[in-house]
Amino acid sequence: MSSIIVRGLDDAVKQQLAAQAKEHGRSMEAEVRAILTRAASRPHIGVALLAAAQDLGGVDDLSIPARDDVARAVDFD
Repeated sequence: MSSIIVRGLDDAVKQQLAAQAKEHGRSMEAEVRAILTRAASRPHIGVALLAAAQDLGGVDDLSIPARDDVARAVDFD
């Protein structure tokens, strides 16, 4: 099993994690482990959308426009 260290965690986040862990009846370490496991196992939204589209018949006939525009900076003045 691997271990990680998270430095620079805001105190408010730590307090929120502690409260969440207490609410779920587990240690803060177990709470963080559950959160990270859940987050890492979620499918990528693009992959999930592609799978959903394929379930409905695919997107082979969907035209994708060329992206030839140039990014521009925002002027806040």
